[in-house]
Parts: sequence; C-alpha cells; structure tokens
Amino acid sequence: MAMPPNKSAVTEFQLLGFRSILEWQTLLFAIFLAVYILTIAGNVVVIAVVSQQQLLHSPMYSFLKHLSSLEICYTSTIVPLLLASLLSGGRAVSFSACMAQLYFFVFFGATECFLLAMMACDRYLAICRPLHYPVLMSPETCTKLAAASWLMGAGTGFLPSLMISTLDFCGPNQINHFFCDLPPLMQLSCSSVRVAELAIFVLSITVLCICFFLTLMSYMLIVSSILRIPSASGRMKSFSTCGSHLAVVTIYYGTMISMYVRPHAQLSPEISKITSVFYTVVTPLLNPVIYSLRNKDVKEAVRKAVSRKCGIYRVGVRGSSVVR
Repeated sequence: MAMPPNKSAVTEFQLLGFRSILEWQTLLFAIFLAVYILTIAGNVVVIAVVSQQQLLHSPMYSFLKHLSSLEICYTSTIVPLLLASLLSGGRAVSFSACMAQLYFFVFFGATECFLLAMMACDRYLAICRPLHYPVLMSPETCTKLAAASWLMGAGTGFLPSLMISTLDFCGPNQINHFFCDLPPLMQLSCSSVRVAELAIFVLSITVLCICFFLTLMSYMLIVSSILRIPSASGRMKSFSTCGSHLAVVTIYYGTMISMYVRPHAQLSPEISKITSVFYTVVTPLLNPVIYSLRNKDVKEAVRKAVSRKCGIYRVGVRGSSVVR
C-alpha cells in the first residue's frame, strides 16, 4: 500500500518583507534602525528614571516601568529580523524559529492589553477612590497585577502558535510579510484553517474585549468623577494624570482591532504591512515619548537625572585636571 504524502514538507519560510519596493530598501533600513535605537534608548531611560527617582515610586510609574520593559521585548521580537530582511532583500527563517517568533509576538501583544487594562484600573482608583487608593493599590498589589498580566499574556500565546504549528504546509513557503504573522501563515497552509481561524478569532476577541471594556468602564467612571469636580483647574489636573495612558490605549487598540478582529475580511498584503509597521515599530517608540512629553513628573525626573549626571561629569573633569 502506498504511503500518504508528507504534507508538512516546508522546513523554512522565506519572508519577502518589502521586496516589492527594492529601491527603498536602504532608506527603510536607515529609518527602522533609527526608530529601533530610539525605542530601546527611550524605554531604557524611562525604566532607569522610574527606578532611581523616589518621586516616581508609585503604582502608576511601576506599571509604566513594566510597559517600557514590555515594549523593548515586543519590538525586539520583530525589528531585528526586519532589518536583516531589508539588508538581504528577504530572509529565510526555520519553521521552529517562525513559530517561536509568532508565540512571543502574541505573548507580548496580549501582555500589553492586560497591562494597559491594569493601568486603567489604577487610574480609576487614584481618581475615584483617592482615600482608599494607598490601601487598594499597595506596592504588593501592583506587583501581583503586573505579574498576572505577564502570566496571562504568556498563556495567551500558546494557543495560536500551537494551532498554527499543527497545520500542514506543503508549499509555497514565501510569506508576503516581514515577520511570521497569523494571517499570512494561515494563507500558506494546504490544510483546512477554519478551526484554527475560529479559535484564534475567539481568543483575540475575548482578550481584546475583556481588556477594552475594562478600560472603557474605568474611563467612563473617571470622566463621570472628573465632571463632578467644581473647579476647571481641578478637572484639568485630574484628567492630566490619565491623559498619557488614554493616548497610548487609543493608538494601541485602534491598530490591533483593525488588524485582527476581522475573521472574514481580508486586507491587501501591503496595507497589512503598513498597519503592522505602525504597531510593531512606531507604537513602542510613541509610548515613552507620550509619557515623557505629557507627564510633568517624568519630565522633571529626567531633568534632575540629566543635571546630576552632568554635574558628576563636570566634577570628574575638574578633579582629574593636572595643576602645573
């Protein structure tokens, strides 16, 4: 009796990246490299400043430190491979490496959803329950909520990567994208993807809806509480404490929902790439910029840290000078 053909013949995938615009490869490489360096540097600065400045030792800034750490991991999952692809005009990745990238991409993306929801709850307690806030959002509680976000994100990443890894891939192996994303991988499979597509859609809509509605309810209560403040200056001061988070949430959910909460709609590969560049390359840079520019405490802490470093440098230079 003849043996059935081996459907899982694909052992590696070829990421096409931006091969359709070869004349722009060098420029794109320079832009993405600059953005990546700024993203890493910006988030490292936020982590260092929050860790060192006593003024920023509060739950809100503790969450911000976790968010910055997450952004470094998130963008580092995608951008280095993107840069390598731009240099070579395409990039081959093994099947296992592709599944690993897919897992960490979903892991960090889901973790960001959970973490932003926890930050919204923190802002709700700070504004609507100020007297109980130190007890309800103690450092121990903050640490547990942040850890829960990471753990739930790690668990969320298993189902999509497991279901994609069990699909049959018998060729072609060219992914018209710059990383191993869910839609292009399912399009390449030579087996039925209905179950995988439905399961991933249900998981995506569940995670996004839970986090989104938790965030939405928090801000509805926050706005209701702020509107009851009699003075305009008091209302502005209260809203300024959550303005940065609201801006980050709007950018993040806008791109993620448009990309993944659409089981039957199909975007063109080029539109998908542009959308993906925004939330994998641009958004991780925007977060530290938004929090730094809109938050006076962070700006003041950065100014003090820079002044201290400059002062130490000047003292060191004067101390090392030779008197003749």
